[in-house]
Amino acid sequence: MLTIFLQILPFFAILGLGYFASKWQFFGEQATAHLTKFVFYFALSAMIFRFTATLSLSEVFHAQSVMAYLSGTLAVYILATLVGFLRGVGLEESAIEAQTAAIGNVGFLGIPMLAMLIGPAAIGPTMIVLAVDLIVFGSLLVILVSAKRDGRMSIKVLGSIGVGLVKNPMVMAIAAGMVWAGFRLPLPAPFEEFLILLGAAATPGALFAIGASLAGKSAERISIALWLSTAKLALHPLAVAFTSLVVFDVPAFTASVMIAAAAMPTAGNVYILAQHYGIAPVRVSSTILVSTLVSMVSLTAVIAFVTS
Repeated sequence: MLTIFLQILPFFAILGLGYFASKWQFFGEQATAHLTKFVFYFALSAMIFRFTATLSLSEVFHAQSVMAYLSGTLAVYILATLVGFLRGVGLEESAIEAQTAAIGNVGFLGIPMLAMLIGPAAIGPTMIVLAVDLIVFGSLLVILVSAKRDGRMSIKVLGSIGVGLVKNPMVMAIAAGMVWAGFRLPLPAPFEEFLILLGAAATPGALFAIGASLAGKSAERISIALWLSTAKLALHPLAVAFTSLVVFDVPAFTASVMIAAAAMPTAGNVYILAQHYGIAPVRVSSTILVSTLVSMVSLTAVIAFVTS
């Protein structure tokens, strides 16, 4: 376990560097926004496309694995929603809390970390997790909030979901990579070198940006943040472990990667959605901060377990 912790430590060291650079005002909010945009639209997309394009479709899309991750995540999503209702929280706040408890930082943190710690073979299962998070649960939140506010679903809402998916560079990178892999096209050497060079900026850039963004987040309503962090860091990987290893026939290696991906702290894009809709942004911000700090220990335990 100590070996895994020492392997994870450099990731959080870069994250901490970004945090203090922003805290000491050496790296401002505008710089963080631009760095995040570069990583999101260019570096991370290049990394995702190269990894996906060089995999076989069976490695990227495996029906049993998709159902295992989907059902495990949905179980946590429903649990967090019910807990919100029991606390007297409305549908909108319960939905954003469920998103906070079930959607991890797989894009910015999970892909580079798992690829480095577990190996390139981890990319296929990680893409399954990322695709389900972005396409299914990202759309689900928009549907729930829109249905609550408008009283019904509309073609306009479904259209905006579709446009949002098309505009998401990670979704498009996965889709383009799967098409490339489906036709079994080779990557020309100069193009592959371009993708490797650009994609290499994704890991340090993403970690630095995460740290810098955390510097502006508060830790109010700590009791709720602790509950949601526990759901994200403990209940989510446990649920995915159960559905992968007991309910569905998922290969052991794929299951181990999905469990590790499920143990990632809450994703930053949940805060963006909370802020956009004006639904409990401070609560989400607190959970991102708490879950990211605690994940230094919890991720070490989970990755040590699945790699053993």
